[in-house]
Amino acid sequence: MNLYNTLTRRKEEFKPSDKNEAKVYACGPTVYDRAHIGHYRAYIFVDVLRRVLKYNGFQIKAVMNITDVGHLTDDADAGEDKMEKKATSEHKTVWDIAKFYTDDFFTAMAALNVERPEVVCRATDHIAEMIDLIRQIESRGYTYQITDGVYFDTSKLPDYGKLAGLDLDQLREGARVEKNQEKKNPTDFALWKLTPTGVRRQMEWDSPWGKGFPGWHIECTAMGVKYLGRQIDIHTGGMDHIPVHHTNEIAQSEGAFGADVVRFWLHNEFVMVDGEKMSKSKGNFYTLDDIVKRGLNPLAVRYFFLQAHYRTPMNFTWEGVEAGQSGYDRLLDKIGELQAKTKNLKIKTKNHNLKLKTEKAQELSKAFLVAINDDLNTAKGLAILWDLLRDQKITDEDKLALALDFDQVLGLKLDQVKAPAAVEIPAEVQRLVSAREQARQNKDFARSDDLRLQIQAAGFEVKDTPAGQVVREA
Repeated sequence: MNLYNTLTRRKEEFKPSDKNEAKVYACGPTVYDRAHIGHYRAYIFVDVLRRVLKYNGFQIKAVMNITDVGHLTDDADAGEDKMEKKATSEHKTVWDIAKFYTDDFFTAMAALNVERPEVVCRATDHIAEMIDLIRQIESRGYTYQITDGVYFDTSKLPDYGKLAGLDLDQLREGARVEKNQEKKNPTDFALWKLTPTGVRRQMEWDSPWGKGFPGWHIECTAMGVKYLGRQIDIHTGGMDHIPVHHTNEIAQSEGAFGADVVRFWLHNEFVMVDGEKMSKSKGNFYTLDDIVKRGLNPLAVRYFFLQAHYRTPMNFTWEGVEAGQSGYDRLLDKIGELQAKTKNLKIKTKNHNLKLKTEKAQELSKAFLVAINDDLNTAKGLAILWDLLRDQKITDEDKLALALDFDQVLGLKLDQVKAPAAVEIPAEVQRLVSAREQARQNKDFARSDDLRLQIQAAGFEVKDTPAGQVVREA
């Protein structure tokens, strides 16, 4: 199994550091607003990673944080806390805001069939761990305090910025107008922000440095180490996390422990919307409600994202998702047909250990494993699934068994598809179907299309398959 490590800029063979258990940390949502399609891609990617690890027989311990404090509106440690700002605008408590949008996030994840991590941890439940970690960084000489908080001195790390390939000399030359003149270096970042004099925040805590709240980056290091130890196998996030958030997480680990605690850094690419950056002002900030209102299955969105490699930028359009819906519907129809032919055969699959009768099916099983183990190549995996379903030399039993096996990774709920119920087709519809078949044989496609419309008007639909016409209720 090979994964692309952002830190080394190459694919590396993955093996867990602790026997057979893979330890994974995923940057979770900042719960000040609704989850949107950009988030959907990120967490479908994380879900596929989990599923591929399990498909390879590894045990999993996955942790996801819920950022409910400390994420400011500006990555330069300036501006308002996003949670406090949202609470003020909605005239609610920050705790109400956090609960509402956390619940909304997991509702969307369930609709997309994203498995819940073993550990979900909130920043506000781990303030003590963050304070202890900051004190450890402080004891090793990596911090300094200024008017608005405690900062990490990035000049103490010669290779700071290696994850993003930052040119620190260029950054220093370009920092002629620094937002915080007290900072020693433009890349220094807040570990603990102090509440300004005369200000009362809804979320603030006592600390050795004064009343305040944690910086955004410290929570992930503190909670990751608490639940996974000082050897985290994989840390995931979006490409936007590389230059600031994850760069600073590495700095914190090196400041506290003398080394980065993460072995593999994995990042998914951005989602554009109709060729533009997603933003509320442009009206292209789409959520689960928007998907459902268009009559689309959320799993069609999952199918849409699986068609591209997670490190490839994607352009989200409604036409693209509708095409994904069509592809997903065809897939469900095919699985339903196989269930009918095999009489809803109960097939149990685990770790792709199947007794396949067809040699070609065995070849495709190996090809699928190679594809997903090549840095989670779901696009190729989907193509192999369709090759399987179209191959007329493979038995129906092998097709169904292998499709359900592949779905352990794809997560499209193919195991819930049942054979279509038998429906009595009226004699008049049967006559139309027979006439249409004759028209097709005569290559009279205009009449064939006309008869299809008559069949639809009668409440039925007809599909052309290699085995002939298939009729069912519309």
